[in-house]
Amino acid sequence: MVDTLKIALAQINPRVGDITENTELVREARREAAGLGADLVVFGELVLCGYPPEDLVLKEAFQDAVADAVAALAAETADGGPGILVTAPWRDQGLLYNAVVLLDGGEIVAARYKHDLPNYGVFDEKRVFAAGPLPGPINFRGIRLGVPICEDIWTPEVCECLVETGAELLLVPNGSPFEDGKFDVRLNHAVGRVTETGLPLVYVNQVGGQDELVFDGGSFVVNGDCSLAVQMPTFDSGLVLTEWRQEGDDWVCAQGPRTAPHEGLDALYRTMTLGLRDYVNKNRFPGVVLGLSGGIDSALSAAVAVDALGPERVWCIMLPSKYSSPHSLADAIACAELLQCRVDKVTIEPAVAAYESMLGALFEGREADITEENIQSRARGMALMAISNKFGHMVLTTGNKSEMSVGYATIYGDMCGGFSVLKDVYKITAFELSHWRNQQKPAGALGPDGRVIPENTITKPPSAELRPDQMDEDSLPPYEVLDDILRCLVEEEMAVAEIVDRGHTVETVRRIENLLYLAEYKRRQAPPGVKLTARNFGRDRRYPITNGFRNAQ
Repeated sequence: MVDTLKIALAQINPRVGDITENTELVREARREAAGLGADLVVFGELVLCGYPPEDLVLKEAFQDAVADAVAALAAETADGGPGILVTAPWRDQGLLYNAVVLLDGGEIVAARYKHDLPNYGVFDEKRVFAAGPLPGPINFRGIRLGVPICEDIWTPEVCECLVETGAELLLVPNGSPFEDGKFDVRLNHAVGRVTETGLPLVYVNQVGGQDELVFDGGSFVVNGDCSLAVQMPTFDSGLVLTEWRQEGDDWVCAQGPRTAPHEGLDALYRTMTLGLRDYVNKNRFPGVVLGLSGGIDSALSAAVAVDALGPERVWCIMLPSKYSSPHSLADAIACAELLQCRVDKVTIEPAVAAYESMLGALFEGREADITEENIQSRARGMALMAISNKFGHMVLTTGNKSEMSVGYATIYGDMCGGFSVLKDVYKITAFELSHWRNQQKPAGALGPDGRVIPENTITKPPSAELRPDQMDEDSLPPYEVLDDILRCLVEEEMAVAEIVDRGHTVETVRRIENLLYLAEYKRRQAPPGVKLTARNFGRDRRYPITNGFRNAQ
């Protein structure tokens, strides 16, 4: 009878759709696990095709390619090395499932199907997968393994079924994306299932960026007494061997490495960095180009880009108009020098003058207004896109969540680009992140040590500089007020009266709510950006563009 077991946890970074590359990552991890003497290696959710595959998974050719990869990996386990617990789209009697498949001894030993398909927030698995029946355990070399998949442990039903049908321990493949504070939520769900079943639980999460989602890893093992036996790092790929022994009827994991998860601003900054790095690299861009204005948003975006890609792959462009202040240009140059990246200047005045000439006859007799301001912004966008087309660098958009919430951004102007690292960052948080990065450099960051954002950029009042003496607070409430109201409206879906009770005027709250609804059409046309909060604009929050509702309460 088997009374010891060695399980390798493989926390790897797949690329959606790249089945060949992902399969090779699985092979490499298995080879490493074999060298450590592992009996079994466990991977994250849908590792062979990448997660989430969205409607790509509906293509029959895609399903065929995944099935071929599973068959090839199964055949390789005939070498007597470790078995593989891998998750993949799986066809059975005309239905497509999100399945965990055990490969061992040269065969596909068994498959179990995800029962509880998430259909909220960023998840829409019911769109593409069928829900599996309540699963029973899988026999692996004499041990009965329960293999719930991700969402299956967020409610008690699946684990209760597994323990009642004889499972001895729980191995859980996950594709759980980062959001602020989510690590504790995951751990609490895992402890809840351990408490209910009395079984130890292995939680394996993937790591890496996929469009707007970032998977932060942080795989762990919780023993049957609810103690934490192993904790893998967040935001890094890796493999760890866990060693198990049977004590009576219970399996116990020996104490292994425990790395505390990154939290707070540290976690937010690492998520932004990893999200941008993987978006650029997985889409094969040579680098990024962005407009560097001397303001806080473009400076923070540039800092994240340099930390993600290295200074040599980040190209900053100053795009001054007649309203650009000398100190803004000086701050932009100082920032580029601190970041050690290339900076060039392209004056937009000739383009603005050309548009004024082109439209002069039509606009005759009308006062200058926001139209002329937006022409400046769109001239900047045109210049950045031209540089992108000519040299191949992706345009990095620099707008923050506060601005995107209320439409304080120019569509086809400063909103143009391929990706945004600040899309889910409120303005106040942008200031906090800038202070944080000036004080410390995260491990693995490719940028320089020390200060990377000029102090004047952080302390001066924010301004779009599209008209004389313009300040953001001419058009918006102070950001402390605006951001609190927006969090109430966006993340919490609070009623106007509830927000007023927090100390805000009813007129201000109703104005911000109205701006939030009116700007929906702009956000639909904005580039993707890193998800950080519980409700980002994009996959999380889906509101109608045509919307007559206003909260009168």
